[in-house]
Amino acid sequence: MTPPRSATRGRPPAASRELLQESAFELFVENGYTGTTVDQIAMRAGVSRNTFFNYFEAKGEVFWVELDAATERLKTALADQAAQPADATNAIRSAMLAAVAPLESQHVPFILTQYDLIGSAAELQASAMSRFATQARLLTGFAQRHGVDSATARAQAYSLIACVVAAAQEWAQSGPQRGRLEPYVARAIDAVLAAY
Repeated sequence: MTPPRSATRGRPPAASRELLQESAFELFVENGYTGTTVDQIAMRAGVSRNTFFNYFEAKGEVFWVELDAATERLKTALADQAAQPADATNAIRSAMLAAVAPLESQHVPFILTQYDLIGSAAELQASAMSRFATQARLLTGFAQRHGVDSATARAQAYSLIACVVAAAQEWAQSGPQRGRLEPYVARAIDAVLAAY
């Protein structure tokens, strides 16, 4: 016989990054970002505080599950590319599109649609910037290994990351019929690459 769940916990103890993320977002809507603690998130998810820290280093990390997964897909896609120096730009474009390809309408980052509930949180901006810098390093390194000089590679990488950010903002603002992120990113990247 299964023991009854504690009345203070609303979910079974099975944990995942997604369950903790969902619990955090519910609490951010109810209490705001600064009014929500890690203990509250863990309790809402029905897990211990230690379990939370098995998945995330800090409260603000819950915003980046999809972005972290996209970075892993970008690493894989870049590794799979066998581009020659003249084709580095197209290889990077393909890898970036592969990284965002799985993102459907339901994957819109909470932070893009609920920013007013979060407020200006410097820790969130810093953690986002560190992730974008990681992606830019991946793109820069790939381009350099394929014959692009470092200054051009870095400028192109940050320009392309900006394309993804702009595309994601447009995607988030497009409402429930927005569809997949990939076409938004393709349009933004193509507009910038036309200038190179």
